[in-house]
Amino acid sequence: MTELDDSSLDLSPALGTEGTARVLADARGRGLAVEIVERPEAGSLDDAAALLGLRPRDIVKSLVVKRHDGSFLFALVPGDRQISWAKLRAVVGVNKLSMPSADVALEATGYERGTITPLGSTTAWPVYADERIVGLRVALGAGAHGRSAFVDADALIAAYGATVADVTDPIAPR
Repeated sequence: MTELDDSSLDLSPALGTEGTARVLADARGRGLAVEIVERPEAGSLDDAAALLGLRPRDIVKSLVVKRHDGSFLFALVPGDRQISWAKLRAVVGVNKLSMPSADVALEATGYERGTITPLGSTTAWPVYADERIVGLRVALGAGAHGRSAFVDADALIAAYGATVADVTDPIAPR
């Protein structure tokens, strides 16, 4: 793993780091301390956690969720959990939510799946954070494959005015 900051990043779009530059610029604008770490590709979230020396719950999945009216929101979900659609619908106050296709998520955020984060998203959608990330230092998408952004979850929540609630369930055993 290699720690990076803006001065050590080659931010040429050809290398796919344009997203990381957006992450850092947005964080800087919000006064949010973010540490970008290069990491090897991982086959699963559990593998990624092991590579980063984390527990799966410390990796936060930034999920793009589509509302019935066509607008979106971000759901921040600990890696060892999954969205509870009933809980999230109740908190958002709607009766229909869905996961958009990868192409629609890319269009809505400017990030490919596996790199998605509210930081630097091309549109500032509302953020809903599962209550289990409160008090943790977490890793989340950094806008480019092979990178993770480490951030204090409480600072991230505050920077986005995120709604914090119980919006997840344990992942069912396979």
